[in-house]
Amino acid sequence: MTQALRLTGSAAIHGTPVFSQVDLTLEPGTWTCLLGASGVGKSTVLRLFAGLAEEVSFDGQMTDPGRVALMAQQDLLLPWLSVIDNVLVGARLRGDRPDKARAQEILAQVGLADHAGKRPSALSGGQRQRVALARTLMEDRPVILLDEPFSALDALTRAQMQDLTAELLTDRTVLLVTHDPAEAARLGQSIFIVTASGLIEVAAPDGQIPRPVDAPDVLHAQANLLNKLRRPR
Repeated sequence: MTQALRLTGSAAIHGTPVFSQVDLTLEPGTWTCLLGASGVGKSTVLRLFAGLAEEVSFDGQMTDPGRVALMAQQDLLLPWLSVIDNVLVGARLRGDRPDKARAQEILAQVGLADHAGKRPSALSGGQRQRVALARTLMEDRPVILLDEPFSALDALTRAQMQDLTAELLTDRTVLLVTHDPAEAARLGQSIFIVTASGLIEVAAPDGQIPRPVDAPDVLHAQANLLNKLRRPR
């Protein structure tokens, strides 16, 4: 199991402050959810962990997570490649030998075994996100960064993707950036609201993730998160 990951400090982009006094720890093998208004720094935190924040001036300390896997809001599938070749694209870019047998196994896990030869244009939005999840799983990293990967999906497909992702990322260290209080209430084992002045930790519901959408404590946590987002201190 990976060590706990910690980021503490402040960040600015081209001299404009993004956040200050952030102190965030990602506990090994758990899901941490970040919520907050647009532009408050959620994705900046994620990009710092991903090593993709060259434009960010960061004043602080951060645990090096090593190589991570990132699943973004857009599926970022290459339209000229088949589904299975999109899953294998990371290996090809690194010059590694593609493991097609393992890719086929992962496609079966996400319910797309019969779609391996199709192009992305032949898939629904939910299916495309399943390919993106398969590509993330193919990287086999202990730390997974999720940047609002389900926000463009309809409510039913979003819930199904939450269930599937939670199942397949068991025991990984996951950082999920989301705008959706319901999603955080279902998936967060640690939940933080990001504000310009720092983090507000909000108690997560009890129970294993993904939690039932209609569980009373999940609904209560969802309402609590929404109220705090409306009136961040």
